[in-house]
Parts: sequence; structure tokens; C-alpha cells
Amino acid sequence: MNPKYKPLFENFTLRSGIRLDNRIVMAPMTNWSSNEDGTVSDTEVDYYIRRAGGVGIVVTACTYVTRNGKGFAGEFGADTDDMIPGLRRLASAIKEKGAVALLQIFHGGRLCPPELVPGGDIVSASDVPSEQNANVRPRPLQDDEIEAIVRDFGETTRRAIEAGFDGVEIHGANGYLLQQFFSPHTNRRVDRWGGDLTKRLTFPLAVVDEVKRVVAEHANRPFAVGYRFSPEEPEENGITMDDTLKLVDVLAGLELDYLHVSLMDFSSKPRVGADESKSRLQWIVDTAGGRTPVIGVGSVHTPEEALEALLTGAALVALGRELIMEPDWVAKVAEGREAEIATTLSKHDQRRLIIPDPLWRCIMGAPGWFPVVD
Repeated sequence: MNPKYKPLFENFTLRSGIRLDNRIVMAPMTNWSSNEDGTVSDTEVDYYIRRAGGVGIVVTACTYVTRNGKGFAGEFGADTDDMIPGLRRLASAIKEKGAVALLQIFHGGRLCPPELVPGGDIVSASDVPSEQNANVRPRPLQDDEIEAIVRDFGETTRRAIEAGFDGVEIHGANGYLLQQFFSPHTNRRVDRWGGDLTKRLTFPLAVVDEVKRVVAEHANRPFAVGYRFSPEEPEENGITMDDTLKLVDVLAGLELDYLHVSLMDFSSKPRVGADESKSRLQWIVDTAGGRTPVIGVGSVHTPEEALEALLTGAALVALGRELIMEPDWVAKVAEGREAEIATTLSKHDQRRLIIPDPLWRCIMGAPGWFPVVD
């Protein structure tokens, strides 16, 4: 190994006591490949097995906590106990490769396709349509429904414990339901669930509290809880960097195992709410102030870029698209073969890389998402 990359391979212990062999995380990525009934498919398991060797943590694609929260076709569910056997297969497969297995849990809110939701009943904090579902005005959730969804996050956490996962990641990013409650653009409520920033935090923090309560009650082993968030929104009156830094300050005081920022580019600068003297990641790390570890992510392909992300003070660095293109990334860096790391895809790579058909079709059908060469 090139000595300069040793920081990537230092071990790390999460607050819960879970020990990581290195600082590399497989980022959560949708693959659209579950069975039609929402159970985990053989194809998904094989996809994770191919990528779990070497990384410290695998965070799965998001799983819905309740049936009306399904955000994608081909998304696996964790909304009933019937899903536990499939979840157990997935957790076991990841852990057998040596990685810590974390289940990302979420509700899609207004971003759920109507055809995937019972009765097409799309719900959110308020009745603000999304650009994705522009013709669908979501129904604002009632008080008792919000409380039920909070409990659903707890029940899904219990299932994750029973299935053998090492932890859960609460998905509060990418415009999904938790972010819809936090954002002033999508939360126009005037009850206890909306209003000023403190009230808009009520639902996300209730989910965190419930997940932690369930862990304390049901986990008889170290079990991690992380939280993922997006730092800014492009919409008018959306989340600003200042809002996010206040969110980070609150979350950093809740004894979570980590905070995971969702970024397309780890070096990107703030647009609104903080100056450009530092990257978004650096602002977030500095605000967390060492109270809770931060995972940095966003267009990390080379070990040099991974090292640069760590140098911001982030404790861990997540690789997403890069691990799809190069499942052996960690091994090649560890063995001093970083010059062999693939940073592009060939149109003939699908079978070799064990990429499920639905994910492959999306990659091929979205020019610019991945660097594809002939």
C-alpha cells in the first residue's frame, strides 16, 4: 500500500461500540431489483456480495417502513414481519464478507409514484406537489397518521434488529418525507408539526427518538443509528445551509453513531445560508464539532479524493457510483494497485460486475450519470 493512503485504512469505533476495519463506506444506492412482492431478491443479494468485501460499512438501498411510503418500483420493503427472512439473508450476506451491515429506512412521502401506493393516496407534510409528481397534490398527513409513521420507523428498526443488521440509517435526505417536514418549502403546517424551524424538526426528531427507544428495548448487542440529510434545496424558500447547520447542531447532540451528508460533490460550496470560504462538507464537520462522526460523500472515485474528503475532518468517506464500477476498490488500494482502479464503465461490463438488469437499464438510459465508454 502507498503509505499516504494509510488514513483510509485506520480502524474506527462507532459510539455504539461497533468497530470498523477501515474508513470506507458503501453509499446507499437504489437498484430497483427486489421481487414484485417487495422481498429481497437473489439478484440484490449477489449485487451486495460483490461489493461488500473490503469496505467498513455497507448501507443498503432505502427500504420503506410503511406501505404508503414505497418510493420506487423494485424497492424492497421492511414494513411487515413477513419481510424479515429476506432481510436476514441480505444482512447475513453482507456480514459474511466482513462489512458492517446497515439498513437504510425511509418513507417517500410526496415523491412516491401513485401506482405504488394503496389507492394512489400520496401523503406529505403539506399539499405541495413535487416536480416529479407535478400532477399529484399530496394529502397533508393528519396528526394520528404522523404518530403512526413514527411508530412504523420504530417497528422497522425492530425488524432490522431481528434480521441481524448491525444498525439502521434514518433517511432524512433527498427530498423524502423527513426532509419534507423539515423544509419550509414543503411544510406549510401551523400545528405542532410545522411553523418555525424548531417545529419543523418535530417529526424528524420524533423518528430519531423512537428508533433509539426501540434499539434500547430490543437490541442485545451493539446496534448503530445514523441519520442522512441533504444540505440545501434548489426550490424557492427551501432548506438553506443555515437551516442545515442548525439541524446538524441538534443532531450532533443526540448521541447518534454518525451523520451522513448527501452530496453529489464532496467539495461543493454553499449556495445560500453560509459563505463560500468552506465547502458544505467542511461547514457540516465543523458544526458537528467532533460530537458525532460525519460521513462525507459525493463524486469520490480515486483514493486521492477519498483522502481529501477525510482531510476535512470527516470520520468516514462513502463511495457510491464508484463501487458499482469498481467493486474491488478497497482491495486495489490496499494492495498498491490503485492504478488499476476503474473509473468508467464499458457497455460489456454488466455480467462481470454483477449489476442487476433494472439498474443496468437505468445506467444505460441516463447519459452522463455514469461515465460509459464503448
